[in-house]
Amino acid sequence: MLTISEAKELPRKLVKKILKLGASDATVRLSVSNSTMIRFSNNNVTISNSFKIAVLEIYIAFKERRVTGTITDLSQASIEQTIERLMSTAKTVQPSDVYAPLPKGPFKYDRYLLKVGNISMEPDILVDYVNAAVNSAISMGAKRVAGFLRFMKSETVLCTSGNVEASSKKNAAALYVRAFAADDATGQFATATADSSEFRPEKVGSIAGEIAKIALNPVEGEPGRYDAILGPMAFAHIIDEFGSATSAFNVDIGASFLVDMLGKQVASQKFTLIDDPTLYNTYGAEPFDDEGLPTRRNIIVENGILKTYLHNSTTAKRHGTTSTANAGIIVPTPFNLIIEAGDRSFEKLLSEVDRGIYVTNDWYLRYSNYREGDFSTVPRDGLFMIKNGSIEKPLKGLRLVGNMIKLLSSIIALSMERHWIEWWEVETPVYAPWALIADVEFTKSML
Repeated sequence: MLTISEAKELPRKLVKKILKLGASDATVRLSVSNSTMIRFSNNNVTISNSFKIAVLEIYIAFKERRVTGTITDLSQASIEQTIERLMSTAKTVQPSDVYAPLPKGPFKYDRYLLKVGNISMEPDILVDYVNAAVNSAISMGAKRVAGFLRFMKSETVLCTSGNVEASSKKNAAALYVRAFAADDATGQFATATADSSEFRPEKVGSIAGEIAKIALNPVEGEPGRYDAILGPMAFAHIIDEFGSATSAFNVDIGASFLVDMLGKQVASQKFTLIDDPTLYNTYGAEPFDDEGLPTRRNIIVENGILKTYLHNSTTAKRHGTTSTANAGIIVPTPFNLIIEAGDRSFEKLLSEVDRGIYVTNDWYLRYSNYREGDFSTVPRDGLFMIKNGSIEKPLKGLRLVGNMIKLLSSIIALSMERHWIEWWEVETPVYAPWALIADVEFTKSML
């Protein structure tokens, strides 16, 4: 494994080498991470692994001809072979319709974002976090508890042909807890943060345990159209998908339901969505994007109106605008998706539903039509019938079917309380409330 001094020098050396070989643009990004993963099941830690990974990402352009590559074998032979292969490929690939040189630095970065996180990865402390989550879930009614805790300590070094040389450090943790009151009565919750004062595993465990307890003895749900409350886990999954659809690259290739929707109503006036990697000590905080631009706060949707796509330099030039500092050299991506809070408590949202369904979590979201945004997803864990403003009984056997824009346009209200959600179904951290949504279709599930 490279030493710190070698790691910081490698991207600079490789960019110089690539330019000498005739490339017009180059970036090299090296990420070195120390991670600890703790898995637990049946109320006990079952696996604890620590590992160190170095990932080298290389971008090479000959004007409109662009290629990228990623390697984890950082031996000199592997790096030289990779650069040779990328250089050869870059000269023969289909050229892009737009050439945008990399942004010219150097740039000034927010010093608070250059070193993010204050969570300890001491083994005893991490095990204490797990025990706090498990004990809290059991205290709320769970019989057994499973999940994982992931801790990451990373350093990133970026060098570009645009005169950018930058580095950053981050400590962050993610936790998800699945509680079982019975085999068919489960609850799940998750969190992700870089701030120890915001990391509350006992809260995650208690929410999962409470859901599991009231999910006991579910009955088959009746297909139909209902007002629905989506919990933070389920709503975050929807918004993670929406965030991906705002990438200008996905818009350009037609893999988005937001094509030609800029400046138009794409959601309820109650809905505002922001991408903000400048929030200190959050899981998705970053000082710079993959092109070296300083990150910034971007309002994606304001009161239901789509205000911007997410751009890198190339997509921005194609659209006649400026980068939103969301590179992805090829595919712009969000960092930290934040849904503006509503004005209701969860209890108030519940009281406003005469006949509806509460979805606490979901998985297997699949599209029948990417371009139109038609999708379906399977509720996972607690699913409940709501009658006259209260939870009447747990349900099973239903699938949520909808259209992304119609679903978000049908938001009635959002909760004041929000939670950071990140797990395998939600790749971008989302700060998500509970959402009350009108006229949601549920069909019979085949799972």
